[in-house]
Amino acid sequence: MEEKPKASLWKSLRLGLGIIAILLIYAYGFQVTKVDLAEFRKESRQDSRIRVLRALARPDIFEYDQEEFTVYAPIYVPCPEQPPDFPPPDTSQPHLALSASCGKPNESIQVEGFNFQPNIKGPIFFVPSSDPHDTLALQRGNIETDSQGHFVTVIRLPNRPSTEVQYIKTITRRNVGLPRFSQTAIDTWDKIIETIFLALLATTIGTIFSIPISFFAARNLMKDIKSSLTSIALAALGWPLGIAIGLAAARWLQSLLAKWSDQIAVSLLIVLGAALIGYLLLRWAVFGVSREEEGLSMKLLRSLAQSVSILAWIIACFALSQAGVKGGFSLASRLGSFAFLGNFIGQVSDVITVLLPTAVALGGGAWLGNLGGQIGTKWNDSLPSRAVKALNSLLSALAGATLFALCGWGIGWLYETKDIRLFLYSPAVIGATLGILLALFIPSKQPLPIGLVIYTITRTILNAVRSIEALIMAIVAVIWVGIGPFAGVLALGLHTIASLAKLYSEQVESILPGPIEAITATGATRLQMIVYAVLPQIIPPYISFTMYRWDINVRMSTIIGFAGGGGIGFLLIQNINLLNYRAASTQMIAIAIVVSAMDYLSSAMRERFV
Repeated sequence: MEEKPKASLWKSLRLGLGIIAILLIYAYGFQVTKVDLAEFRKESRQDSRIRVLRALARPDIFEYDQEEFTVYAPIYVPCPEQPPDFPPPDTSQPHLALSASCGKPNESIQVEGFNFQPNIKGPIFFVPSSDPHDTLALQRGNIETDSQGHFVTVIRLPNRPSTEVQYIKTITRRNVGLPRFSQTAIDTWDKIIETIFLALLATTIGTIFSIPISFFAARNLMKDIKSSLTSIALAALGWPLGIAIGLAAARWLQSLLAKWSDQIAVSLLIVLGAALIGYLLLRWAVFGVSREEEGLSMKLLRSLAQSVSILAWIIACFALSQAGVKGGFSLASRLGSFAFLGNFIGQVSDVITVLLPTAVALGGGAWLGNLGGQIGTKWNDSLPSRAVKALNSLLSALAGATLFALCGWGIGWLYETKDIRLFLYSPAVIGATLGILLALFIPSKQPLPIGLVIYTITRTILNAVRSIEALIMAIVAVIWVGIGPFAGVLALGLHTIASLAKLYSEQVESILPGPIEAITATGATRLQMIVYAVLPQIIPPYISFTMYRWDINVRMSTIIGFAGGGGIGFLLIQNINLLNYRAASTQMIAIAIVVSAMDYLSSAMRERFV
């Protein structure tokens, strides 16, 4: 038989020390978190728990019309010289019987009720003789009838002496007719519908922006993207210049077309004319001439036609958005119950009007940056190494100075500082110096992994945005657009972009490399590779992630409502602050129902489409 190895003293000691360390950590954790069950056992806490639990167990969903019964019993406080002689009550109706027809101030008497509605509750009051309208009635307790409509209670007479007759009064109510939804239930229904669509719009916005971002955050797609320093520097110079030109052109077009914004027919004519010109020019530029037979002049003409076509489409979009704003809101005033359709057209057109200048500016930056990159590639391939080295030093210095100066200008604007030397000149000098050093220490024609740089920057931004809770984003959004569901849409939309882009990019990183290699081997462009090799593999999981995110947004929208982001959470926090736990229970039930329904719906859709 094999001998069992002897237990090591050091291992036993290590285990004991580890257990002691864990106990110390948890002991300190109890102190930091102030774990104390004495507070839990306090009688006041127990009463509060019971009261809240009972309120939560009776959600305010239904209500009835109520019939009120008020019953009086006369009494003297104090007793008069002659014994009072009150007429007997009608015993066929609800009535009160007092243990004494008079009493001293602060004396206790017994009150007995007969013929009341069974199993109801109500207050009991002392009504002074000087109060003909019962406005000064003093509540002395509550009553609760049994199954026979009978009750017995003891009350203390107040110190309100009078020579005139005073009264003991009870008020009871009973439900009449069929139940109907309470106002709390109606408000909850409105807010839960608002919550669902708030989450839907946030998910839609997040999906639209996160899909293209996810490709930049996928390492397997970006690691092979390399470019020369010459190309990178010219692209870095082209992007800011293109954005500035595009933004200026977009604002000029917008102001020019604004003259016809009040004339919907003229705007629509501009849309049709510009779209037709853009379509014809684009069709000729793409399919009109065989590329094998065209010369340099034809290439230039084709490029000019494409540029004019793009400009025509931009004009059509501007005119269409302005016509939509005017026409949509005008239509809303005439549609009555369907005014939301006209309002939708107007609001969507307004969104396009706001986003078009940014889109045109980014398009200008992409066009000029791409052109600079192509020129840089040609120079890098055709020029000798020494010339490329000198050119790289110059272009890198200019690019570094430009980018650092723009960053410095942004920081100076943010902190409202007008010190040009500190926030403009100094960053420009630093950027130029770094650019020159980069050009000197890197081989002139060596390609740089620009794709990994873009990947790292994108991932860093996504991680930073995702680390901020949606509740904090809702607080900022409320400052931007005010309290309401629109702030919730913006907050959840931004958080959705960061979360979905991460999930999408990780899915792209896990796809099979075979289709990518096969498509790339045919000489396809990167866009064609994404369309034919990447998209077919990621569409099912993208659908699954999107539906799951919608489910998450429905639950998160209840939280951002606490910060004024609209939805059911806004109503829930109001009722909790007002200690209206019955109404809060109604909202909690609605949230649970919607979340459960969303879970079943998303499961069914995943089973069908994924």
